Order: sequence, then structure tokens, then C-alpha cells
Amino acid sequence: MFRTILKSLTALSFVALACAASAQQPTAAPAQSPAVAQTAPTQAPYATQAPVEPSNAPAASETAAQPTVSTAAQAPLEFSPWAMFLRADIIVKVVMCALAFASLLTWTVFIAKSIELASAQRKLKSALRKVDEARSLAEAQMALGKKTTVLSTFLAAAMHEGRLSAGVNSDTGIKERAALSFSEISRAAARRIRVGMGVLATIGSTSPFVGLFGTVWGIMNSFINISKSQTTNLAVVAPGIAEALLATAIGLVAAIPAVIIYNHFARGTRTYLELVSRASGAAARLLSRDLDRINSGVMHSRAAE
Repeated sequence: MFRTILKSLTALSFVALACAASAQQPTAAPAQSPAVAQTAPTQAPYATQAPVEPSNAPAASETAAQPTVSTAAQAPLEFSPWAMFLRADIIVKVVMCALAFASLLTWTVFIAKSIELASAQRKLKSALRKVDEARSLAEAQMALGKKTTVLSTFLAAAMHEGRLSAGVNSDTGIKERAALSFSEISRAAARRIRVGMGVLATIGSTSPFVGLFGTVWGIMNSFINISKSQTTNLAVVAPGIAEALLATAIGLVAAIPAVIIYNHFARGTRTYLELVSRASGAAARLLSRDLDRINSGVMHSRAAE
């Protein structure tokens, strides 16, 4: 920011020096005309056409000075985004920098969440395939090994509830308590997978308004400059308005990808949560199977007695 301000001040100082130099050129030539006029009468006896040359000297000097002045006055402004950013007001520059940072944050979240979501879905699908043929919670845990997934968390919660409820004859109560644990794990997984989506929603909803604020501020400054210059020439009006509209353009550049990426992750998150629900159902089935197996073993032992 400070380098930008220094570059702008340096450019303005060069422009001021050029204008001062061009303004001094027309005044230098007429200063010589009195001297030439004074020498003209003394040279008259020797050359009859001598007075004609001093009269044409100021015109020649003015003619030589005119292309320099017109070239400096008609130098076209550069309207690239970077040049318009450098000429913008300090408030508009702050708005543009904030929107550029928001756009960078959007793409950072997109890359990080894409990797996270794809990895979580791949691991959970693989775990579900391994557990499909398991007949008990212990066998399912052996099939998963040391891999940490949501399904392994469900299995651990089911076995933990089974150990705590040892000696309880009510299978319904065990299943209800396990279901409560499963719902807590599911909500924690949903919160974890949705981290960063709030940032996308905020950027997508507020970036256009932030850019509009920068545009309004820039147009206000443009109208103030127009009133000071007391001219409505398009060459004077257009640069300020173009610089102001650049803020709205950057706001849209930040907002549109954020909205698209948010909707993309919303669909991906729903797919992942469906897999989490399948994992919860698989753990509940294995728990129910273990409870039925225990109850059938107790009934067989009592029948044998």
C-alpha cells in the first residue's frame, strides 16, 4: 500500500514538472523579442530585410513549443485494471484489496475442502465394503484394522455401550442408548465436514455489496473532481467512473465463484452425510445381531439346565 502511494506521488510529481516545463517555454521566446527589436534599427542601414527576421522569431519559437504542449495535454490514460487501481482513491483501494483477499480465501477453501471431502468419502466407502460381510462388532473392527473413520467410531461406541450395559436384560434400552451415541457422532461429523462453508456463504452474500460501496465512494469523488475542474468533458469524467466501477467488478468476481463453490459443497456434504447414515445403520445392525446372539445363547443355556 505504501509503495503504491509512493509510486502515485512520484508519477504526479513527474507530471507536474512536465507541465511546469511546458508552461515556461512560451514565455522564454517573447522575452527575447525586445532585444531583437532594439537591435533591429541599428542593423537597418546594413540590411533592409533585417527587421523581418525578428518578427518571425517569436512565431517560430511558439510553433516549436506548441507540439510539446499538445503532446503532453493529449497523452492518453492507461485503462488497465492495475493502472485504474493505482489511480483510485485510498478507500476504493482498501475495498479492492479486501475483495481480492476474499477471492483468494474462496479458492483456498475450495482446494482444501475438495481434498478433505473426497478423502472422507473414499475412506468411508471402503470401510462400508469391508464391514458388509462382518457378523459381529468384533469382526467388523478386525476388518477395519487401525484405520480411523466414522464407521470405526460407530463400532467403538456400540461396543462401549454393550460393555457398560452388561447384565441388563432390556435390549431395547441398549439400542436406544447406542442410537443416541450414534446421533451425537453423526452431528459431530456433519459439523466437521461443513467447516469453511460459512466463509463461502459470507463471501458470496456480502462481496457484491462491498464492491458497490467502493463504487459509490469512487463516483462521489469523481463528481467532486468534476465540480472542482468545472468541466463535463468525457475525457475528464470517464476515468474516475471507470475506476469506481472496477470495485463492483472485483466484488462480482469474488462473489460468483463463492456461491457456485458453496452449492457444490452443499451437494457433496449431503452425499457424505448419507454415507454416515449408512455407517450408523451398519453399526446398529451389528449391535442388534450381537444382542440377539447373546440372548439366544442365554436361552440355550437355560434350556440345557
